[in-house]
Amino acid sequence: MDLDVATATQIIAAIAARTVSSREVLEHLVDRIDRLDGDLNTVVALDLDRARAAAESADAVTASGAPTGALHGLPMTVKDVWETEGLVTTSGAPELATHVPTSDALAVGRLRHAGAIIFGKTNTPLYAGDFQTYNDVYGVTNNPWDTSRTTGGSSGGAAAAVAAGLTPLELGSDIGGSIRNPAHFNGVYGLKPSWGVVPSRGHIPGPPGTLVESDVNCNGPLARSLDDLELALDVVAGPLPEDAPGWHLRLDEGPAIEDISDLRVATVFHEGTDVVPLASDLRSGLEGYAARLADAGARVEAISLPVPLAEGLLSWQELVLPIIGLGLPEDAFASFAELDAVPGDDPMLVAGRALAGRYRTWARANGRRQRQRAAWAACFEHWDVVLAPVMPTTAFPHDVERPMLERHIDVDGTPVSHLVAMAWCGAVGSVLLPVVALPTGLSPEGLPVGVQAIGPFLGDRRLLRMAGLLDAAAGPGFTPPPL
Repeated sequence: MDLDVATATQIIAAIAARTVSSREVLEHLVDRIDRLDGDLNTVVALDLDRARAAAESADAVTASGAPTGALHGLPMTVKDVWETEGLVTTSGAPELATHVPTSDALAVGRLRHAGAIIFGKTNTPLYAGDFQTYNDVYGVTNNPWDTSRTTGGSSGGAAAAVAAGLTPLELGSDIGGSIRNPAHFNGVYGLKPSWGVVPSRGHIPGPPGTLVESDVNCNGPLARSLDDLELALDVVAGPLPEDAPGWHLRLDEGPAIEDISDLRVATVFHEGTDVVPLASDLRSGLEGYAARLADAGARVEAISLPVPLAEGLLSWQELVLPIIGLGLPEDAFASFAELDAVPGDDPMLVAGRALAGRYRTWARANGRRQRQRAAWAACFEHWDVVLAPVMPTTAFPHDVERPMLERHIDVDGTPVSHLVAMAWCGAVGSVLLPVVALPTGLSPEGLPVGVQAIGPFLGDRRLLRMAGLLDAAAGPGFTPPPL
């Protein structure tokens, strides 16, 4: 077994079979980080003394034949937004540079309880608020496919570490594409579950210690296989402790679909160009993926989006940007509040107003969001899965010197604002649907191209099963970067 590319599922099975020890896997990963991560800067904090002790203990349990958890002995990292007991958690913020939590985030605790060994943290932008990964605490994280390019964000360190073979499994979070666009940019698998399936308690932002579950934000795994996504979901999904007496989680398995010929696949690659264009090489890669599915026997058809992209983006802006605006300094908040009196519906103006949004604006957006959710539910009465772009381009060159509102992505010569470039992720995220980001192959430049496979609300298990059919029929599987 090649530990550089082995899946978490394979590693766990090998540890159980005693063909490799947990300690050997950990040391392999640490050695690889020492050799390769200097140019990448993905793993930004380590907890090696405790991890080595935990690995030795796990190996002793394995040898004893005692029952073990689903992740027994697996060394892994988590995104540096998750509070980790005894290990610094900064969320990329200088004011939290020495913050060492006294307890684990709920999802991290579930990973440990299942036997995972959390040996380090991966980089994230300041308060997870960007789709580039850099901050003033740990610096810039570079893409393992091309170090001059971004890893995406905010789970950019997580996705790059998985791609580079520095960790077999990661726990990320996603409020506007923060699992999906790093998976796309780095060529790995990512799951944004249905909203509410994996609790956010212990996630920064909000502030350390908050008990509030943020709207839209979802938490899920990044890995080198779909099996790993499902394995991790089984571990971290479930109610908050105070809700557990009243309900349990049973995700919809859906009707039995065992063959690609039974799958009804809708594509929306030609939609939304009035909002954000798609680069020609990326569109070609997505259309080639759809053609391979059709050749394999799937029913594939281009459809109109259930909700126009502009309307979906507007909902995301008015639902999510007020959450981000909560952390603005008072003077910045006041300047954005002044935009409420400025007429117009330019997306950048809407974004500025939303950062200082009032409750009445949020309430109207929430009403619109519920109608949009109904439109998507009606779509899934006719289609099993909808395939959509993740971002308008492959991984783009670093652009960390300018303020967010001044940044643009070059899409075949057309400049597209960063806050509009994430329209596809935002529009899907605001309606709370589960999404699997799947690798579809490489662009002519040799950069990964991913696709959003979107399923019905709370149909996460069903979606993962359908993603397996898609992957077997048309996917290249995980391709390691040329390190």
